[in-house]
Amino acid sequence: MVKIVECVPNFSEGRDLTVIDRITDEIKKVKGVKLLDVDPGYDTNRTVVTFVGNPEAVKEAAFLAVKKSHELIDMSKHTGAHPRFGACDVCPIIPVSGVTMEECVEIARDLGKRLGEELDFPVYFYEYAATTPERQNLAKVRKGEYEGLEAKLKDPNWKPDAGPAEFRPTKGATAVSAREFLVAYNINLNTTNPKKANYIAFRIREQGYSKRDKEGNILKDENGKNIMMPGLFKNCKAIGWYVDDFKRAQISINLTNYKVTNMHHVFDAASEIAEKRGMRVTGSEIVGVVPKAALLEAGIHYLEKQGTCAGQSEEEIIKIAAFSLGLSDATEFNPKEKIIEYLVKEEEGLVDLTVNGFADLLASDSPAPGGGSVAALCGSLSAALCSMVANLTYNKAGYKQYNDEMNAIAKEMQIKKGELLYLIDEDTNAFNIMMDAMKAQNKANKEGDKEEIAAADKKMYEANKYAISIPLKVLETTAGLLGSLKAIAEKGNENAVSDAGVGALLVESGVKGAALNVKINLKNFSKDDPFYVESVSKMNAVLESLDKSVEEILDIVEAKVS
Repeated sequence: MVKIVECVPNFSEGRDLTVIDRITDEIKKVKGVKLLDVDPGYDTNRTVVTFVGNPEAVKEAAFLAVKKSHELIDMSKHTGAHPRFGACDVCPIIPVSGVTMEECVEIARDLGKRLGEELDFPVYFYEYAATTPERQNLAKVRKGEYEGLEAKLKDPNWKPDAGPAEFRPTKGATAVSAREFLVAYNINLNTTNPKKANYIAFRIREQGYSKRDKEGNILKDENGKNIMMPGLFKNCKAIGWYVDDFKRAQISINLTNYKVTNMHHVFDAASEIAEKRGMRVTGSEIVGVVPKAALLEAGIHYLEKQGTCAGQSEEEIIKIAAFSLGLSDATEFNPKEKIIEYLVKEEEGLVDLTVNGFADLLASDSPAPGGGSVAALCGSLSAALCSMVANLTYNKAGYKQYNDEMNAIAKEMQIKKGELLYLIDEDTNAFNIMMDAMKAQNKANKEGDKEEIAAADKKMYEANKYAISIPLKVLETTAGLLGSLKAIAEKGNENAVSDAGVGALLVESGVKGAALNVKINLKNFSKDDPFYVESVSKMNAVLESLDKSVEEILDIVEAKVS
């Protein structure tokens, strides 16, 4: 998958839009990032900026934006309603796709270290990036705000995680974190009464609602505090309100970890509660943008509720999610404008070509795409065939006992298909990276000094490693399809069993084709290089069992078609 992270820095300026424009201009000029939103607040005197992109580009854009904020914002003169202690107050790094939280922690800490060292000011890490449990909570890290920062920096317990433990009056400090993606989501009701919306909101939110007696009086504990009844969902904040533009009541929801509580969870629960109270949920809307995974999970949920095999195309799953959640109730839902991965994609790739266009490009005198991309294509086609047979088996007479297994296979094959389609383009990208490194190496050998030559040689070494890692990934991912292909050959719809056989043959071609690409690039490494040894070991482990596994599937298929 493409690695995408989100960054949401908050700058202590919300009134002078010229200053904000100059800061966001720094973000715009970095290739590989896309500025999604700029939200200034006059009373808070604070602007929330949102941008996304690949990790390295995001780190660079964040660094440049913070650097520019130090040039333009003087914290000694700042006032505003929102808690703050720096020109760039907070700077969270958030996983969107292809990146784990652990990787985001590393990205955040790398960014924070560079900020502290190169810009010479104190930086703290919080939430997932925190170095101690005491620093996980932003409120504790920022306690005392800017006015108390000078004294705080003198306390050994509050030594910054990066940068000097010295007060920089104009800059203040920055808190850098890694956190989960926040989905801002509204559920629409067929009422104008915000109290009715609140009734539902309080029951779905994690905080819950106050317990009442039979007369409706709020019950208190021995300390005089309201006794709270827990809400239905973790990582869910919700409140009801009336939207004047919409002329209806809504439930406004923040899902702070959609991997725990997603849109379909709260939508279904709100619909059920509303019906019991004589109301209806008419639809919902996503505020801002959302990771593709959140919508795919919702779409799969509704397909399975319908008794339909969930191993459908990405486009179909997203369409079902949009229909089921009523995302066009208020305004038309456009996936290309709401899904981060679609917004970030800047150019068409090989996978966007027609079959005819891909074949024509392949047949040209261009060295890429080549056999590596074709090997990945073989794997993706095999996964697609496997998903097709599972879909044709699901819920069919005589095969219903395999429904759970076929559903699981179809879903998994759609994922593997996507991974292998990505590798079609990435194989060509790896070739281009190697060509760029080769040019840099030749130039350094002709014109450079020892340091430049060493740097170019290192770049070439890393480029060669990447050129091997991609076909190796193709090889391992494609070989991983064989278990599912065998299952559909044995249990799948016999009218489509020949497709399982074709899938097995495509696996054989894809794996052996990828192996050839690994081998040709391994020639650039010494045989005692640890990377060479590890790569050969991985490749051979797959190749040793490949022919036998493919033959087993073909034997099953032959027995059924003969």
